[in-house]
Amino acid sequence: MKKDIHPDYHEIEVLMTDGSKFITHSTWGKAGDTMRLDIDPKSHPAWTGVHRLVDSGGQLAKFNKRFSTFGLKHD
Repeated sequence: MKKDIHPDYHEIEVLMTDGSKFITHSTWGKAGDTMRLDIDPKSHPAWTGVHRLVDSGGQLAKFNKRFSTFGLKHD
C-alpha cells in the first residue's frame, strides 16, 4: 500500500436509538468519537414493520402544509 494516502482507520463507539452501544472500526470522525444514530435496525420500519414518520427539519410539516388543499374534486 502507498503511504499517506489512506484515511485513518480507528475505533469509534456507536450509540443505537435504544441506548445500547458497541465498538467498531471506522474512518468516520476521530479515534474514540461516538456516532449517535437517529435510525437503526431497531427503529427502522423495514426491520420493525412499524411505520413512523421522522420529521427532519420540518420537512414533513412543510410538505403537509403545501399539499393540504391538493385533492380530488368530487361531483
